[in-house]
This record gives sequence, C-alpha cells and structure tokens, in this order.
Amino acid sequence: MRSGEPVHVSGQFAFDAAGEFPDGYDFGAQLRRAHAHMDRVLDHYGATRNQIVSQTLYVVDLRHHAAAAARANPAYFGEHRPAGTVLGVTEPTVPGQVVEIAFVIEARLPA
Repeated sequence: MRSGEPVHVSGQFAFDAAGEFPDGYDFGAQLRRAHAHMDRVLDHYGATRNQIVSQTLYVVDLRHHAAAAARANPAYFGEHRPAGTVLGVTEPTVPGQVVEIAFVIEARLPA
C-alpha cells in the first residue's frame, strides 16, 4: 500500500504461481524465494533494496532458524542495513509457510 512516499508491503512469502511451497519446509529456500518476491515488488515501484528502510520477518520455529535468518540480511542487502525485527510465530497463515516478510520502502531515498 502506498500512502505518500513510503510504501508499506506485507505478506511476502515463498509461494509459487500455483500458490504452493515448492521448497517444502526448507527455511533458507523459502527465505530466498520471499526475497525474490520482494525484488518484484521493488521493481513494480521503481525502487531498489537500498530504499527499504525497515523489515519484519515472521519466522516459524525461530530458535531453530535464527542463525539462518541473521545470515540472510547481509546476503540480501549487502552493505545496506534497514531497521529490522524478527518475530517467532507458531502458526502461519498458509500451511507449509515458514517465513513471511513485511517491509517499508522510502521512495525519496537514493536508489
């Protein structure tokens, strides 16, 4: 949703075109696929990863996946470090889902 210059994006997770999770319960693979969905949203708004100012990760079984979640940020963002929160959840919206990402784009920042 765009409200002025910030763009608030919710519900990025690892489903494919058929609404399935082809990576099963593989957290790393689901996170990479969710990041790919984020890139498509960024493209839609003509934005880049450097314009993401905050993100929230919702992770099933966070204790088990915390290290992988921590490694994912530098892999996805490079040197850029948006504000972030990681929350453990017990039951996601869609069966098979293990991660979901919400984020905010600030379109006025340099790309």
